[in-house]
Amino acid sequence: MKLDKTPALKPSSSLPSTNSAVVLMVTLNAFSTPMMLSATNVALPAIADKFALTAVMLSWIPMAYLMASAMFILIFGRVADIFGRKHVFLIGTTAVIVSSLFSALSVNAPMLLLGRFLQGFSAAMLYATQMAIVSSVFRPEQRGKAIGLVVSSVYLGLAAGPFLGGMATDWFGWRANFLLHIPLALVVLYIGVTKVPGEWLGEKGKFDTTGAILFGLCIVFLCLGITSVPDWESLPILALFILCLAVFARHVLAVENPIWDIRLFLTNSIFARSCGASLIMYTATYANVVLLSLYLQQVKAFSASEAGLILMIQPISMALLAPVAGRLSDTFEPRLLASAGMVLTMLGLFILSTLTALSPVWLVVFALAMTGFGFSFFSAPNTNAIMGAVDKKDYGSASGAAATTRILGQLASMVLVSFAMSWVLGDRLIDASNLLALEQAIQLSFAIASGICLLGIYLSATRGKLHRPTVTD
Repeated sequence: MKLDKTPALKPSSSLPSTNSAVVLMVTLNAFSTPMMLSATNVALPAIADKFALTAVMLSWIPMAYLMASAMFILIFGRVADIFGRKHVFLIGTTAVIVSSLFSALSVNAPMLLLGRFLQGFSAAMLYATQMAIVSSVFRPEQRGKAIGLVVSSVYLGLAAGPFLGGMATDWFGWRANFLLHIPLALVVLYIGVTKVPGEWLGEKGKFDTTGAILFGLCIVFLCLGITSVPDWESLPILALFILCLAVFARHVLAVENPIWDIRLFLTNSIFARSCGASLIMYTATYANVVLLSLYLQQVKAFSASEAGLILMIQPISMALLAPVAGRLSDTFEPRLLASAGMVLTMLGLFILSTLTALSPVWLVVFALAMTGFGFSFFSAPNTNAIMGAVDKKDYGSASGAAATTRILGQLASMVLVSFAMSWVLGDRLIDASNLLALEQAIQLSFAIASGICLLGIYLSATRGKLHRPTVTD
């Protein structure tokens, strides 16, 4: 039987084998890509030593990936609606493999930065299609459970990454961290090509080239401007960012098929506030692994393997509770679960902002477990609220918007870290002579992250009640 290929898709549970193959395909990819990301973050101190990087330059290793993902995720979300979500998903999986090999073979810092940018470009195809594919297959009353499985796979990947990355760094060197996920990516390609028939399409329309260019320029100017603070050169760059942002907003409100239809944000309060809360949550938490990897390996002098074991605490907590939170969001109001989760996360981040060289390891473990519990009760219910707040015809746009806010939040998190590093450390290297300044930069990053959670709690708690579909609907 061939899957529905019309824009007005009808999610069905009548194809259990196909649904299972789709879930396996998406969850394996949702596991492997975060595994590579968190493994790479554990290897950052080794990369800094290899290429003699300053703190700001080191922050660009993860930020180049996120900048590319943010620039292209909207483009690929729209392309997937027009040409097919599965096709874009599988092309992205192939591109991630190629770009990872390129990164592993880097011989200098500029080549590694290019490789990271290409990895982010490739991963944008995956981020733009994962939730759209799942939402296209499952009915609304089953969607929360399926989303919970995908989110749980992300967290399992984040949990496995630090451990495997730490072992790989100690045994084989930092290059091995870019290769860990490739076998799973090959399995994903096999499942997608041989076990998942048909295709899922959204509404077709003219591609918004102008909007895509403007949005990309916004991302570039924002990253370059913030990472230049406090130098005076940051002012004209940030001014260009504000100008591009204003022109972009005016453009997308004036065209019929914009690259990012922000009118959905203006007319749908639940969707807008859910995406806003997601933006805040990822801004506050994404850089945890980067910051704590530096703290544990540089300030506390742990090995990469030892640091990786500790960094597993947060994603393991998330992986264990995400499916539970996803199922609960099918029954209970998502905003209540998500708001409570963000409160826990804020408290965990506040504890992390107090860390010093003399802090006991159990305090780090406790804070990571708290942020993990909080994030798990936020993420799946919040994603369910985002997808449940829109009509089926908007699943592709909503999935792209949700992924975009997530990527923008992750990017903002690394921008925050880069700002703190630039403010405290400047152009100094990360070495034994600058450990006190590194400790202060880490404390500042966590303090800002904890503070912005207050805005996220407000957005989450005031989003409104999600409409539950009835038999008549």
